[in-house]
Order: sequence, then structure tokens, then C-alpha cells
Amino acid sequence: MSKPSVKGFSQSQPLRLGVIGPNGRGKTTLFSVIMGLERPLVGTIGYNGEEVQTKEGWARLRKNVGLVFQNSDDQLFMPTVLEDVAFDPLNLGLSPVQARQRALDTLRKLGLEGFEGRVTHKLFGGEKRLVALATVLAMQLRIILLDEPTNDLDQDTRQKLIDILVGLPQAQILVTHDWDFLDHVANSLAVLQDGRLVAQEKDILHTHTHAHPGGQSRHGHGEV
Repeated sequence: MSKPSVKGFSQSQPLRLGVIGPNGRGKTTLFSVIMGLERPLVGTIGYNGEEVQTKEGWARLRKNVGLVFQNSDDQLFMPTVLEDVAFDPLNLGLSPVQARQRALDTLRKLGLEGFEGRVTHKLFGGEKRLVALATVLAMQLRIILLDEPTNDLDQDTRQKLIDILVGLPQAQILVTHDWDFLDHVANSLAVLQDGRLVAQEKDILHTHTHAHPGGQSRHGHGEV
């Protein structure tokens, strides 16, 4: 994948950028490259005006940018919910007491009180999705990347996620085929074309939702 660049945006914070594009064109790869999980074929990753090339540079980026994976099972690996949500705050240098309190506060803000002792791998799909989001929010980052965030969600959990994301102070980049979801959450839109994020009028989401035979129901998009 070539170096992605963004053209045509002017947006006050918090930005909630929806990214759309044909299948197989690198939307998920974009996130992997941003987080250093994959190397770009050409170009470099820049953050806060500087190229990210060293171990220290990647550490700084990852203290400010977090990824909610498409598959929650790739994100959750501790025995209980509380341990999972407290894991990254501990790695950031918080004491066990501080990390536990950070995790409890994050779960409470997401309406997940009572989940602390739940066994992570026994959670339902929508519950896992919210806990995965909690693990990222507990780091108190500046930017959150969300890859297909509505996968495996029932309608109630999907609406809860919409309400949560719209209320967050962090900038967000959302990759999804769920255009109705983006219509409710995103305040900017881009199409991934030939390694570039090209600004797109957000009105196409609303128009598409009403014009498509699927209506308000969720449906995939092979092409933009």
C-alpha cells in the first residue's frame, strides 16, 4: 500500500472521519500501517509533524493513537474484563491501584458496571465489542481508530455504540461498510482511492440510506 494522504479537509475537533471504499483496497491495511503493525510499501508514517521511524517514535504514537480491532478476540486476552481494561494503563506506568480505578471509571462511563469479574472469552459479540473499546479508552488517547465497529452488534448495542462515539472528546477514524452508522456518527467522510484519502461530501451517506433497497437496515458495499 502506498503512503496514504488526506486532501480537502477543514474540520474542528473532535474529528470523526468515516472511511469508505471498495473491498480489498486497503482500508484495514491503512490502520495496520498507522499503528506500525505493517510497513508501507513506500513512504513513511508521520505523527505530530514528525516522521515515525524509531522505537521511541512508535511508542509516542501508540500513547496517543489506539486501534479497536475488527475482531474483538484479537484485542481481549486477559482472564477477566477488569484485567483486560486495566492492562494498558498498567503498561503506561500507572500503579495497580490507579490502573484498576481507571478501568472501573472507563467501564462505568460505557455502562458496563458489573462486568468487572466477567470472563472475557464468555462474553457475547456486542459485549466484547464494548469491552474492546473500553481497553482503548482507558488509555486516554487523542485519536481512536475503529475497524468495522458494528460487526456482530444487535440493534440496541449498535445504538449504544453510536451514542458513545458521538459523545467522546477524542478524534476518531472509522472504517466500515455500514453507511447508516456513518451517517449517524461521522462528521467528515473520505474515500480511499489509490492510497489516498480523498474528501467526500457526507450527504451521500444520508441520500444512500434512503435510496438503497436496504433502507435503514445494514448492508454491505462492494463499491463506493
